[in-house]
Amino acid sequence: MSEISEYAYDENSCYRSNIARLCGEVISSPALSHEIYGEKYYNIILAVPRLSGNRDLIPVTISERLFCEYKPAVRDVIAVTGQYRSYNNYSGVGSRLILTVFAKEIEYIGKCGEVRPEGNPNEVFLNGFLCKRPTYRTTPFNREISDILLAVNRSYKKSDYIPCIAWGRNAKYLSGLCVGANLKIWGRIQSREYKKFISESETITKTAYEVSISKLENVSCE
Repeated sequence: MSEISEYAYDENSCYRSNIARLCGEVISSPALSHEIYGEKYYNIILAVPRLSGNRDLIPVTISERLFCEYKPAVRDVIAVTGQYRSYNNYSGVGSRLILTVFAKEIEYIGKCGEVRPEGNPNEVFLNGFLCKRPTYRTTPFNREISDILLAVNRSYKKSDYIPCIAWGRNAKYLSGLCVGANLKIWGRIQSREYKKFISESETITKTAYEVSISKLENVSCE
């Protein structure tokens, strides 16, 4: 997979501000998510490898129209190009914000165990605006972290709200920015499990999704 940039799509395309590319193993069969104007959308989970040997388990949403050429199956290794989007969850179950990669293109690479993703299997570019003050903190080992929420515009006057996390110098820099700052960020989509207390003695395991920032640019300063 080639390196991602903000110029990966045509200059007049609305997709220039939000581009995600993944390559990994399909670990769930397509399950119906919703239907809009007669068009059905399905969800799969893609296991995307990290350099550490662990994997990020990332939800991907695919229109049935893409199944005309190829329909993913469990243990397939596929490449996905699309956008990282957010949706409000009105079910009352789970997180209030649903995050998924909305597929524009899917490509069959091979079967798990027979092929491995080439290049960077997990990359995302976003150009958006800070919609709340960054949360800055340090770990017990004195490592700096900043959490931000980025609002990324898309067509039909909609926006995606993407949680992002930065470390070290990037975290320190973000901590001084104000709401409304226009940022370009490059990074990867990551999943992480955490425990949530539902009573004094009982916990449940949940999964959080965010963009881990590797590079950023403050466009507001240009």
